[in-house]
Amino acid sequence: MLSQYHIEIMLASLGGRFSPRAMSVITHANINQDRIAGQFGHDEYHFDNNAFDKSYAYIEEQRAFAISSLRSGNADAAWQAFGRLLHTAQDFYAHSNYITLWLSRFDPSTGLGHAAPPPPPEVDPMDPSLIHSPDLRSGKVYYPFELLYFVRQLRPLALRILPRDSHAWMNLDSPAQGFKFDYAIQAAVKRTVIEFEITTQGFSEEMRRLFLDGQAGG
Repeated sequence: MLSQYHIEIMLASLGGRFSPRAMSVITHANINQDRIAGQFGHDEYHFDNNAFDKSYAYIEEQRAFAISSLRSGNADAAWQAFGRLLHTAQDFYAHSNYITLWLSRFDPSTGLGHAAPPPPPEVDPMDPSLIHSPDLRSGKVYYPFELLYFVRQLRPLALRILPRDSHAWMNLDSPAQGFKFDYAIQAAVKRTVIEFEITTQGFSEEMRRLFLDGQAGG
């Protein structure tokens, strides 16, 4: 997902929960996962190449680091780890076919009798039957040809070359990918709140104060 949309997701889901200082650190750490160094050899940052187990492990690793950092009084390190894990959780919806699988339940051709899918705000971001579905896939990154996709003028060429299971074909990184993007955004907003709640459950009053940087929200 493009950085501007990660930022939108962060503001929609966490705005008001953290101090401006904390939000700045969390958001910067989030979008920094898309730096060039984070694009190569780090499928776990983005749920790429069907790296579901690695990506879930990365989320929990960063969560554990955030909590241990808070316990030692290092809020800055905790915020950075939290931003990193949120990037991965948000990319799940943009880089996998979860949204496609969810929407397929409302396809009239399936015989379920639905004329249209619910609006994007009603998307379920954590349907266990889809999270664990054998049909769940994420886009494969075919270097070096995938790089062509990121040059707008070369994008048509990239799509002719790359297979349908590639990141180029599967991603929901921006509105250019069509109506499913709105569902990916809304799912990512909901998932971000879920990850916040998982991370902060069981926090002491002092840990919560340190994490939120003095904000009463959350």
